[in-house]
Amino acid sequence: MNIITIEHIAKIYQVGSEEVHALRDVSLTIDKNEYVAIMGPSGSGKSTLMNMLGCLDTPTRGLYNFKNNSVSDMNDNDLASIRNREIGFVFQTFNLLPRSNALHNVELPLIYAGVNSADRKERAIAALENVGLGDRMYHKPNELSGGQRQRVAVARALVTNPAIILADEPTGNLDSKTGEDIMTLFNHIYELGNTIIVVTHEEYIAEHAARIIRLRDGLVEKDEVVRHRYVPNGIAGAVKQEGN
Repeated sequence: MNIITIEHIAKIYQVGSEEVHALRDVSLTIDKNEYVAIMGPSGSGKSTLMNMLGCLDTPTRGLYNFKNNSVSDMNDNDLASIRNREIGFVFQTFNLLPRSNALHNVELPLIYAGVNSADRKERAIAALENVGLGDRMYHKPNELSGGQRQRVAVARALVTNPAIILADEPTGNLDSKTGEDIMTLFNHIYELGNTIIVVTHEEYIAEHAARIIRLRDGLVEKDEVVRHRYVPNGIAGAVKQEGN
């Protein structure tokens, strides 16, 4: 089942009198339970594409369908609802509230979604336990290591049961050992049936994915299957290759 379909997406920014073509003509699909890495050098368009996929920005031209709904036809409230309910974001800088404990940080998306206090606490506790932080839920971010803070961010991304997890350089602020631990956690989340999109410039991070999309100059330079997709029922199947 396709979760994301984009067709001939372009994004042009006006910088003074100059037009900057961040994306030129990108088409691809991402299916449920895919693990995709998006790579590219600085200026390749990977951050712009991430913003498009996360409904944080809109294309200058082209079509973007999210779960068979046209994103171009959505208003600000619709887009905010998708970001809150359907997309779990994991950022390089964690983006945690410094004065709130881990439990409250994980509860935040559920507060915005209007989930009642008892239900959101139960779901937040379960999410923290799933990432191995059941014994740290009442600690504030400054009482946690970098890896633990990123685990809180992952729990927050998972707590709404989103359609996709969208991670932007998720190990960028971590040492290599802690980064590898976080990627092992991502593998576990993927094997539970989640769809993961990781934006990274690190080859060793991308190698955890089943499919790597490489961008250059706002175009898809290469879209390749690098390993078989894990299927939750235990049967391995090849990832459908899209693009070039």
